[in-house]
Amino acid sequence: MKNLQLFLMLLCCNLIFAHTITTDNLNLRLWKIEKQNKIIEGSFSMLKNGKIYIEDINNKVSSFPISSFSKIDQDYANHREAAIIAINNNLGVRNVTVTPRSFYVKYGLFGLFLLMLSAVLFKYSDKKKFTYLLPIIGLGTMFSLFGFAKKAFSTTDPAFVQTAFAPFASTVSTTYDSNYFYVNSAGLGGHTMMVGISNHGWQQQVPMAKCYINTLHWSIPLNPVVAATPVPVNATNFIKGALAIAANGVPIFNPYTNTGVDALLDGQLDNYGGHCGRGDDYHYHTAPLHLITLGQTTSTLPIAFALDGYAVYGPLEPTGVTMTTLDANHGHYLNGVYHYHGTATAPYMVGNMVGVVTQDASYQIIPQPQGTSPRPGPYGPLTGALITACVANANNGYNTAYSKNGVSGYATNYTATAAGVYTFNYVTPTGTTTTNYIGSALCTVPNLASEYFNSIEQSITIYPNPANDILKINLGNDTLNSDVINISIYDLKGSLVFKTQKFESSLDIKNLSKGNYFVKIQFSNSVATKKLLVK
Repeated sequence: MKNLQLFLMLLCCNLIFAHTITTDNLNLRLWKIEKQNKIIEGSFSMLKNGKIYIEDINNKVSSFPISSFSKIDQDYANHREAAIIAINNNLGVRNVTVTPRSFYVKYGLFGLFLLMLSAVLFKYSDKKKFTYLLPIIGLGTMFSLFGFAKKAFSTTDPAFVQTAFAPFASTVSTTYDSNYFYVNSAGLGGHTMMVGISNHGWQQQVPMAKCYINTLHWSIPLNPVVAATPVPVNATNFIKGALAIAANGVPIFNPYTNTGVDALLDGQLDNYGGHCGRGDDYHYHTAPLHLITLGQTTSTLPIAFALDGYAVYGPLEPTGVTMTTLDANHGHYLNGVYHYHGTATAPYMVGNMVGVVTQDASYQIIPQPQGTSPRPGPYGPLTGALITACVANANNGYNTAYSKNGVSGYATNYTATAAGVYTFNYVTPTGTTTTNYIGSALCTVPNLASEYFNSIEQSITIYPNPANDILKINLGNDTLNSDVINISIYDLKGSLVFKTQKFESSLDIKNLSKGNYFVKIQFSNSVATKKLLVK
């Protein structure tokens, strides 16, 4: 009986204190130094003072002038540095922790086990000794239940979501409230669009900037709820509108079109998995893996967020290791956190919608904006048409050239005025037909890198600097006070040492050690950073 008691106690301790150890690997790549025609293998470490620091497989770090590398390597380094800055600006940020149904099963079994253990020990052990064991069992149970509760009640930190969109700050802006994270964009990809669609897949639509801004922004739930039964993404559900928003602000639709066919396999998509809908609205039908391959974001940041609130990653896990086995929903949990993965084959991104979402009568997730066109339509497939080029013009429009049954000289070109007058030129080898349409006025997406936000940062002053006990902040405009989300102070190691969740004109910093710091002021659509010296 003593052996049984010992076995049960060891098993209990194993359940309580078990943990997983993980290690990180270097992401090695080949770097080319142009002038020396030299190839270097190593992992990007940092970009500082015009030099790229590269760590080789033996953990040796070497620096080289960024100008000595190829254009591709320079772009890669700049994108990596931008992503690292975005992440460092949100230190301590973690994704949402969700509660799968299996969690409650494990929770119940664990509780039952503790009851059985207590009963066995009480019946077969010395009652006096049991009184000493009882507090130990209770303490272990308390810590275990605390761990369960911590997982069950976590929600998404908006700063984590922001890290995904930060690399596209020049064309995408974001804000949030207590319920949703909002994404503003024009819905256009930063790559060639429409080229690659087969000669039977073009519906005669062209890319047109949309006003996905203000009340028509994209909404990502910050308090997602796991559905009791995940809804399949197929030819029946979610057949209208988007089911996710890519990190570059382009909506992502169901892989199946409203006619029930796989858009990629049917040849309806361009080289990046997108095309234009009936509203001349550009969107993807597959996972935007090209955001990684083009170097526009890094492999460990989300490439999209599903409209149920859960992140979508590429071929790597958030830790940088190779993607592990996916479940039926095309994702899995990592340390209690659910996320999807994008792949090159079906279901491409979301197999079943894990989170609770609301569909309207047309099987569209709500809330979400819609892209409309000034052209009345509808337009159907143009048999034999093969798009050869789609380029932006200088007048707020696009020129889309195509051949028809092997004959070139066809194009659909349009321009737009600020007031919303769209002039379409339908070009054929025999002539051009011009038609004017009246649509919505053009709009501007709030730009995180715009002169407006730069001027805000220049108007902000912190004083005295150097400071001792009290730091004062003047935004230069009292109307900005209510737009402050939080104020944080970081040391040179990137550790958060102070934070307030509202604007305060005076900060008590007497607990800060002497040294240099960074003060980060987070607005709804921008971030201002100031250097601080504490004496």
